[in-house]
Amino acid sequence: MLHQISVMVHTPAHSGLGGALTYESNIIHAPGTLVRVPLGSRELLGVVWDNAPAHTATEIAAPLQLRAIASVLDGVAPLSVHWRHLVQFAARYYQRSAGEVALAALPSQLRDLTTEQWARRLKRKPKAVSAYEGATQTIPTPTDEQAQVLTDIAAHKGPFLLFGNTGSGKTEVYLRAAQAKLERDPQAQILVMVPEINLTPQLEERFRTRFAPQWGADCLVAMHSSLTPAQRLKNWLAAHSGEARIVLGTRMAVFASMPHLQLIVVDEEHDPSYKQQEGARYSARDLAIYRGQLEGAKVILGSATPSLESWHHSRPATAIEPAGRYMRLAMPSRVGQGALPLVRRVDMNRQPYKTVFSNHLLDAMRERVTRGEQILVLLNRRGYAPVLNCNDCGWKSECPHCSAYRVFHKLDRTLRCHHCGFTQPVPRACPSCGNLDISPLGRGTEQLEEHLAELLADVRRPDSEPIRIARIDADSTRLKGELERQLAEVHAGAVDVLVGTQMIAKGHDFRRVTLVAALNTDGALFSSDFRAPERLFSLLMQAAGRAGRDASMSLISPCEMWVQSFHTQHPLFEALKQHDYPTFAEQQLQEREQATLPPFSFQALVRAEARSQEAAQGFLNAARDAGAALADELLVDLYPAVPMTIQRVANIERAQMLIECTSRKALQHFLAHWQSDLHAMRSAHRQVIRWAVDVDPLAI
Repeated sequence: MLHQISVMVHTPAHSGLGGALTYESNIIHAPGTLVRVPLGSRELLGVVWDNAPAHTATEIAAPLQLRAIASVLDGVAPLSVHWRHLVQFAARYYQRSAGEVALAALPSQLRDLTTEQWARRLKRKPKAVSAYEGATQTIPTPTDEQAQVLTDIAAHKGPFLLFGNTGSGKTEVYLRAAQAKLERDPQAQILVMVPEINLTPQLEERFRTRFAPQWGADCLVAMHSSLTPAQRLKNWLAAHSGEARIVLGTRMAVFASMPHLQLIVVDEEHDPSYKQQEGARYSARDLAIYRGQLEGAKVILGSATPSLESWHHSRPATAIEPAGRYMRLAMPSRVGQGALPLVRRVDMNRQPYKTVFSNHLLDAMRERVTRGEQILVLLNRRGYAPVLNCNDCGWKSECPHCSAYRVFHKLDRTLRCHHCGFTQPVPRACPSCGNLDISPLGRGTEQLEEHLAELLADVRRPDSEPIRIARIDADSTRLKGELERQLAEVHAGAVDVLVGTQMIAKGHDFRRVTLVAALNTDGALFSSDFRAPERLFSLLMQAAGRAGRDASMSLISPCEMWVQSFHTQHPLFEALKQHDYPTFAEQQLQEREQATLPPFSFQALVRAEARSQEAAQGFLNAARDAGAALADELLVDLYPAVPMTIQRVANIERAQMLIECTSRKALQHFLAHWQSDLHAMRSAHRQVIRWAVDVDPLAI
C-alpha cells in the first residue's frame, strides 16, 4: 500500500509553488520528519508537513504519477507541531512560501549533505561533555527594582516590556528569570536574542559563566551568521535534541527548533537589525511574541529606548482606551547609584566654519585622557570621506553601477561602493578634466581618527605615554576575531579614545568611559523617513548609556555626553538632555496618530527590480490597477509606484509601491488575494527581474 505524503521543499515565493508538494511512500512518516526528495533533476531536503489519506497503488497511478521519497534523515527527531505552526504563520503573514521559510530556518549542512554523508556523520563518536573550567561568577544581590520586576514576571503571563535605563541591570533580570525556569523544570530551554553579532560574545560569556558551573559547559550554544556551517549544524542539533538549555543568537535564532522552550528574551528589542531585509522579510521580535503565545513561553522585550510600537502596545489603561497587550515593567535607576551622563549641547552655528570638534569639547577630552578615563566618539559614517570631488569641473566619485557615490578609503587608497562593492584605486587626477587637485568632501570615521590624532598629539596618559586612538567600524573589524580583540583592548584600558559607528553605541559595558561625543547628528532630524527621529534618539540614548557605567568613575568626575548640532533647540535634543524617553515617545506617537502612521496603521511595500526604471514602475502600477477594486472594497490605500531612494544598485533599477490600511486583518486579506495577480502579471512584464512584498517595512 502506497501513501501520499505532503512535503515542504525550498520553493521561492515567485515560483508559484507556495504549498507542500505530494510524494509517495510505502510507509507513513510523522509530520516534521526530515526527508530527501527529488525535484526536477535535483534531490532536496524537505519537511513532511502533514499526512494525506492512504490510497492503493492503482488509485494513485490512475490520476497522478507521483515520485517517491528518496530517503529519510535518520537520527533527527521530527520537528515539533509548534515549530511548523510558527513557520506557517511567518510564511502567511510575510507573504512568502512556507517551504522557503522552513528550509531557510534549517542549517545549510542539513540541506547540502547527501544521505551517505549524513550517515557517515552519524557514525562519528560524540565528544565527551567537557567540564567547565572558567572562573565562577559572584552573583550580585538584585536591586529592589530588579526584585520587583522578577516578581511581576513570575506572577503574570506577559508578554513583558522591560523598560530599563542603560546600566539598570536588565541583563541580570534575564539571567535570574532564566535561572528560575531552569531550576523549576529539568528540561526547560531558554532563547535569548541579541540584534547584532558583535553583542553575542560578551553576553554569551556572562550566561556561560553563570550557568555552566551548574549545567555543564555545553548547556549554551550560539546561533548567528559568523559560525561555520559545521558549527551551525552542531548547535542546531544540540538545541533540537534538548541537550542545549540556552540558545543565544541573532534574529535567525527565532526559528531555532527548541522542543522545551519556556522563556524568550529579546534584548535591545528596538533595534532595526531584528527585521530581515532579504528573502522572507520577517521581524524576529514580532515572531518571538507569536512564538511565546504558541508555546506558552514567557517573552521579555528589553530596551532603554523601546520601539514606538512596543511602547504603544504596553500603554497603561486610561478612561478612554484599554491597556495595551504587553505589560510594561520599569527600572529607571542605574545599578550601584551610577548617574546618567550630563548632556551638553554645542551649537555649531557659533563655531568657525568647517569646525569638526569645538574647543570646549577638545578641552574636556584632554582633561579626561590625562586622568586615565576613556572617551567614545560616535560618527555613523565609515570610510575616510563619503565622496571625492573635483573643484574645477564638479566631478564626484559616483559609482558607475549604482545611483550612489563611492566612499573614499584612505588606508588602502580605494574608492569603494558600499552598495554593490565595486572598488577602484583612487585616480591620480580627475577622470573628467585631468585636474590633479581632487579632494574629499565630508568626513568618515577614518578621517575622524586621523584628525583626532593631530588635535590630541600633545596629550599624555597618566603614565606619560602618548594617547592611543582606536577605530571600530565595519571596515576595521572585517577580519575574523578582530572585533573581539579590539573590544578586549578597550575593556583593558589600552585605548583612550574610541572612534566608531553605531557598532560601539549599544550593548557594550565599557566601565572606564566617562565622556561620549556625538558628531553630525542633524541628518535624521529632517529626513523623509518618519522613523528617522526615533532611530536617532535611540542611537544617542544608547550611546550616552556607555558613559558612567562604573559608579566609582562617576564619583571622580561626572560623566558627560556632548552633542554637536546646528539645531540644539530641537525637541529631540530637549528630551535627550533630560533622558526622558517617555516624553519623546508620547510626542512622536501623537504626530504619528495625527498622520495615521504605524502603529496606528499598517503598511506593506512592494518592491520591483528591472533593467529599466520604466519597467519596474510599469509592473507596480499595473499591479496597482489589478488590485484597485479589492483595495477599495477593503479600504486599503494603494499609492503610485516611485523610485527607491537609491534607485539603481549593481545596474538594476528599483522601484517601490506603498500599501496602507488602518486594519491589519484587511491588509492581510488584500495581500493574500493580490498574490495571484502579481504572479499572473509576470508573463506580461518579462523585463522585471524580481519582486517582493515587505510587510511592516522599517525603511520607506
